Amino acid sequence: MPDSLPLAVAADAFPVLAQTVHGHPLAYLDNAATTQVPRPVLAAMRRFEEFERANIHRGVHTLSQRATDAFEQARTTLKRFVGADARHELVFSSGTTEALNLVASGLSTRGPGRAVIEPGDEIIVSGLEHHANLVPWQAAARRSGATLRILRPDARGHLHKHELKALLNARTRVFAVTACANATGERPPYEALLALAADAGALTVLDAAQVAAHAVPDLSTLACDFMAFSGHKMYGPMGIGALVGRRAVLERLVPVRLGGDMVDWVSYTDAGLAALPSRLEGGTPNVAGAVGLAAAAQFIDHVGRAAIDRHIGALRARAVAGLTALDGITVLSPEAAPSAIVSFVAEGAHPHDIGTLLDERGIAVRTGHHCAQPLLDHLGRGPTTRASFALYNTPGEVDRLVAGVARALEVLR
Repeated sequence: MPDSLPLAVAADAFPVLAQTVHGHPLAYLDNAATTQVPRPVLAAMRRFEEFERANIHRGVHTLSQRATDAFEQARTTLKRFVGADARHELVFSSGTTEALNLVASGLSTRGPGRAVIEPGDEIIVSGLEHHANLVPWQAAARRSGATLRILRPDARGHLHKHELKALLNARTRVFAVTACANATGERPPYEALLALAADAGALTVLDAAQVAAHAVPDLSTLACDFMAFSGHKMYGPMGIGALVGRRAVLERLVPVRLGGDMVDWVSYTDAGLAALPSRLEGGTPNVAGAVGLAAAAQFIDHVGRAAIDRHIGALRARAVAGLTALDGITVLSPEAAPSAIVSFVAEGAHPHDIGTLLDERGIAVRTGHHCAQPLLDHLGRGPTTRASFALYNTPGEVDRLVAGVARALEVLR
């Protein structure tokens, strides 16, 4: 790995941040939704589009071979980034949502043989999940006749091993959990939960969207069958992501996208599937996006994972301390130190109003249910205001956030 870059130098690599909003310097604190893209990633994508753009695989001409090489090199880079080894394969997708849909649909659809999930089986999903790791499993249960069970968090939003152990049984086919709750910043003990479910014979699914830019999971150490992540949450392009899984379980998925490049042979009445990963990547892929995603992974490693983790953890701790000192503010999961997310509710003030007043001061945050309405309903919190941090954010921006919230509360109350 190259020597780490100073974070201040790395922050200068993001051109979009050098602007003002409503006359104020932009403080972009909506990174859990989408991070910004650094110049090395933009350059890698532009280089592909200018000099290598062509459809991949099967082409014998030079540009097609260059494009194919770039695409497959991106796959290799990303597998190394998440600790995948010879047991694993990486399938490109449009993002975490498509990857999780691929797993849920692929396990519950009858292919040439029996579906993996059948009537009478059970699926367990954690109660911390983004809708993208809940709604597909609701559909899978309906499609297959299985029962969907929820591992509910406690009143503070924590998941517990003993609660999962009580749900697991011989009919449990799948356990799905997030590595970080996007609505609260809660970091569940997913390593232990995955291991417990795997020991019980269940297939395990990890939504790693919120940790792909920091605290990156190491697949070689996890009891994880499928892991999904997105480029736009890790300093990469939108519209690209990946599903990484053990080859043996990826083979069991019924493909969702049927057509070009995922077949070995075709007749008018039948078709044979190509080998992994092509069988799960039907259609022309987002090659420039794959190149950009790999460049983003390299950028993270060039800056230094440990440095990013320490920086983001310090920013969140500063934000939690400042916000909890304000009258009537409740921070969700305040002790979630490894997280990049701080989500809060304010007595007597609606999150949308707070977000609007913060925007007038150049501070970008996210407001609402954050695609996790069941969790916030379970916690009795309703919509929240959420700030989320990246390597380019500063302590000064955190102080601006706290001051902006304080001022918003004065106005709204």
